[in-house]
Amino acid sequence: MTNLIISGIFGHMGRTVLELAQADKEFCVLAGVDMKNGETAGVPVYDGFDKISAAADAVVDFSAAANLYNVLSYCERTGAAAILCATGYSEEDLKTIERASGKIPLFKTANLSVGVNLLQKLVKEAAAFLGENFDVEIIEKHHNLKKDAPSGTAYMLAESVNEAFDGNKKYVYGREGMTGARDRRELGIHAVRGGTIVGEHEVMFAGEDEIITLSHSARSKRVFAAGALKAASFMKGKPAGRYDMKNVIDGMKK
Repeated sequence: MTNLIISGIFGHMGRTVLELAQADKEFCVLAGVDMKNGETAGVPVYDGFDKISAAADAVVDFSAAANLYNVLSYCERTGAAAILCATGYSEEDLKTIERASGKIPLFKTANLSVGVNLLQKLVKEAAAFLGENFDVEIIEKHHNLKKDAPSGTAYMLAESVNEAFDGNKKYVYGREGMTGARDRRELGIHAVRGGTIVGEHEVMFAGEDEIITLSHSARSKRVFAAGALKAASFMKGKPAGRYDMKNVIDGMKK
């Protein structure tokens, strides 16, 4: 059994993680951490990690970047794995995360969906196989409240493609006006925003007289909560170091 603490438990994603964890006998949620003390679904919630006496196997953090230090401090003190699922980390935060990975097992990924991470692998393999004879375009779609564009996942997919070309592709964001013929080195990235789209990513390989498309569509944010729990289960008992969803997927194969 994997004992968890959920940071940001009163938020939408925190509640979803709790719901899935309580429906799975593999997990036990010891406590939650949020801005106020309380209780939810029989789980005690505290406004600080210092009030938690129990030692968890992992902390699943869906709170905010501002809470990073508190999460890492608890994990360093107890040896729990940190499953970082918050967004908006600064450059200094990323340096702090890198330093912490030398002391504790730490998981962080651009996208928690197992399907997206499988897509990343397939995209890289396709790019390497198809080569320069196919133009690559990435189209991502999200809800109208998303603040950043393109998405972090779109960049993750673009980087996977670019690895197959030794980093020689140049990113082009949308197109407008008399742009001229497409340069072979271009890797197009396009962002669509509208409605309540959870997240859709498509990588198109356009060649002469044929098009190959690899895509992933998230229909609910539950896929991200499920991915966080897979990561927590995988990280239990791992040595200090930096881990991501590639490690989890490789572990699922064994």
